[in-house]
Amino acid sequence: MRPTVAVLDASVLVSALLTDGAPRAVLERARAGAFVLVLSSSLLAETRRSLLKPRTMRKYPHPALAVDHYCGALAEIALLVEGDPDFVSACRDPDDNIIIATAVAARADLLVTGDRHLLDLGSHDAIRIIDPRRFLDEFAKADPGAR
Repeated sequence: MRPTVAVLDASVLVSALLTDGAPRAVLERARAGAFVLVLSSSLLAETRRSLLKPRTMRKYPHPALAVDHYCGALAEIALLVEGDPDFVSACRDPDDNIIIATAVAARADLLVTGDRHLLDLGSHDAIRIIDPRRFLDEFAKADPGAR
């Protein structure tokens, strides 16, 4: 059976570092090898930019060096693919097309996001778009010992 392939968007990756909640638990599952995590250089760059925004740095103080380490660690545990956002125009927010393009290039099963524009789509082709809490709930149903 093919393992689940999932793309985590920058909102989930940022929250996984800064808060203790569902996004962190999803990332911990990826680190444990429970599913194949797929990212792109664009998603890693967006994650880095978001973490280094002055507003984010004020609200959640963290050193820039920690951000670089975190993004490097993500690149080490993920399969990196590059999608072409010019072939995807599924989103109201054109900046989100790269996320869907990454999922398409990866032949992902899931795109995990906190972004309302993406969640409102529900799916793109055969890729389901869900939030981190739903991901964890579905993971727990498939593997009851995983909670």
